[in-house]
Amino acid sequence: MFGLWKTWKALEAQGIMGINRRNADYVLKYNKRSLYPIVDDKIITKERAIKAGIHVPEMYGIISTEKEIDNLATIVGGRSDFVIKPAQGAGGDGILVIADRFEERYRTVSGKIISHEEIEHQISSILTGLYSLGGHRDRALIEYRVTPDQIFKSISYEGVPDIRIIVLMGYPIMAMLRLPTRQSGGKANLHQGAIGVGVDLATGLTLRGTWLNNIISKHPDTTNAVDGVQLPNWDGFMKLAAGCYELCGLGYIGVDMVLDQDKGPLILELNARPGLNIQIANDCGLTHRAHAVEAHLAELAKNGEKETVEERVKFTQGLFGHV
Repeated sequence: MFGLWKTWKALEAQGIMGINRRNADYVLKYNKRSLYPIVDDKIITKERAIKAGIHVPEMYGIISTEKEIDNLATIVGGRSDFVIKPAQGAGGDGILVIADRFEERYRTVSGKIISHEEIEHQISSILTGLYSLGGHRDRALIEYRVTPDQIFKSISYEGVPDIRIIVLMGYPIMAMLRLPTRQSGGKANLHQGAIGVGVDLATGLTLRGTWLNNIISKHPDTTNAVDGVQLPNWDGFMKLAAGCYELCGLGYIGVDMVLDQDKGPLILELNARPGLNIQIANDCGLTHRAHAVEAHLAELAKNGEKETVEERVKFTQGLFGHV
């Protein structure tokens, strides 16, 4: 027991943030419970983002009741690809990605052929709250299917890679790229077997990867190196993430974004309780960075100053960038 305590104290000294510290010092302190629905419901997040002029995947339709499932064919129309997801889902559960049509049926991103009735059954399961936080009744969102930028072709398996940036009071403090694998079923969720790759805040250059809590340098499916990849339009991603503070009002969030080959950076969703594996991918703790931002905010407050999105991004890139 003493050995474990010493190990944990050593990690704390390195600035590694544990779940208790995250919850007590950041989630509870900076995130008002009344604002949680803004990020816990993807439809509300999307509607607010659209109103604010922030780019998100296009919403084709919403299904809220069993009766409205009959509207699916009309919502989908002649589109050959689309995504169905629970509005209040978490961890990628319940998401169905349709990549193409096959005669009167549909082909998922993994190549499985399913019927229209099977899709309706999936939507019915979403409505019952099977995938929602707390098991409450939910809504199904039908939206544009993101086509990943070609830069990810050699380091991703099937699905859509996304970028997670942790933002504290509008200041991006850590970032990682999440890459789907065969084990994750083409989903960019670390707990399902996706890869987390640290990203340098200053340049958008990928660092090292973590897979199933092990450090890796190559993608297990493509065998290509995951480090040293320059992510395009990095400053755009940073500003997009920083601006989400004003969008939702929550002070400690994870901003998930994607890079579409035609539409560029898009906000996918916001998370009020972002996970901590991002620290492994960056070989760096969150605590010291969070303390630095808090000290900076205190100094600004003392002088009666407030920074713009651009100034906030510049501050953290200068302080936390590897270059």
